[in-house]
Parts: sequence; C-alpha cells; structure tokens
Amino acid sequence: MGDEPINRRAFFRTGLRHLLDRAITASNPVGRLAERLAEMPAEGQPKQKKPAPIRRREPLHLPLRPPGALPEKQFLDTCERCGDCATACPAQCILIDDTAGGAPHIVIDSMPCVVCDGLYCMSSCPTGALVPTPLNEIRMGTAVWHEETCLRGDGEPCTICVDHCPLGSAAIELKDGRIEVKPLGCIGCGVCQHDCPTSPKSIVIIPVAARQRG
Repeated sequence: MGDEPINRRAFFRTGLRHLLDRAITASNPVGRLAERLAEMPAEGQPKQKKPAPIRRREPLHLPLRPPGALPEKQFLDTCERCGDCATACPAQCILIDDTAGGAPHIVIDSMPCVVCDGLYCMSSCPTGALVPTPLNEIRMGTAVWHEETCLRGDGEPCTICVDHCPLGSAAIELKDGRIEVKPLGCIGCGVCQHDCPTSPKSIVIIPVAARQRG
C-alpha cells in the first residue's frame, strides 16, 4: 500500500512527459514532418485516391454535310463544289471553302441547318451529291447529350434543346428530368447544339461521317 502514491506520481509524470513531447514535436517543422510520416499508411495498405475528374468525349472533327448528302466518299466524288446548294440555302448555313475537302459543309456553332420548308439545297444540287429526301428520313448526324455539363445538373430548368428542335418530340424530349435523344428521330440538324447555352456545349452532333468511318 505504501508504494501506491509513488506509482501514481510516476504515472502522471510519464503522461505529462508524453504530452510535452508531442507539443514540442508539433511546434517545429521537423517534428511536423515526423508526425505526417507517422500518419502515412503502412507499406502494403491501399492509399486513398482522389475521385477522378469527369472526362467527356468531344465530338469528332468531321464535317457535317448538308441534308440529303450521299455517303461521305461517294459525296466527295460526286460533288463538283459548284456552290449552288449554299446559294439556295435561306439560312446561309452551308459553306464552301478549303476545309472539309472543299465540299459543302455546315459549321453548327456558326449557323445550323434550320430544316427549311423547301429543303432547297437538295433540289438545287445539279450532280446528285445531295439527294431529295423526306424530312424524317434525313440523316446528317445524331445528337448526344452530356449530362455532366448541362445546366439541369445544377438545378436549372433549362429545356432549350428540347424547345428549339425542329423535329420536336420525335427527336428529343424531357423524360424523368433528363434529356432523351431519340436516335431514330434525330436528323442531326444541329439546332440543339447551336442554341445550347453552356460551354462546352452540353449537347453535340456526331456527324454521320463518323459512323461511316467506323
């Protein structure tokens, strides 16, 4: 029983010494480094990884041809680069320049195809590179929605791509709060991409030429 007070004093002295040692360690850079090394996982233990950033596939840099265009290679071989389709287009969205093989193409972010009532570009083509095609059978490309950059992901009630689509619900609609593109109804005119307010665009057109190359 006589040793009990001494043992208690020794216990408290030991505890106080450990506290002081830890305070001294934390007060100098070398000590803090030692603390961090001590906190690192032991060899063989898995390290915690930061979540990988969201990466999205950008649209392929392939030309979007006017409506009614033949398959890409045949189109390039048939088209004479006369520019009649560009002249006939009321929206002036068809370009003839040195890019895209020098053949008619559309730069969506400048001006999309508005699918005019007359579809004059097709009927004006003298070579048959653009074939007169019913509206619902046109296949310029297909829209792809990127949810991770869409304003709807931040709680904004944006429906511009749905509201502005010339084909309406046959091509795209809002379903259960998400944008749903209908591949069999989307003709790839590009109005949705052009009018999308985000940067990068949250809905983009993959030209039919991309599928033809695949």
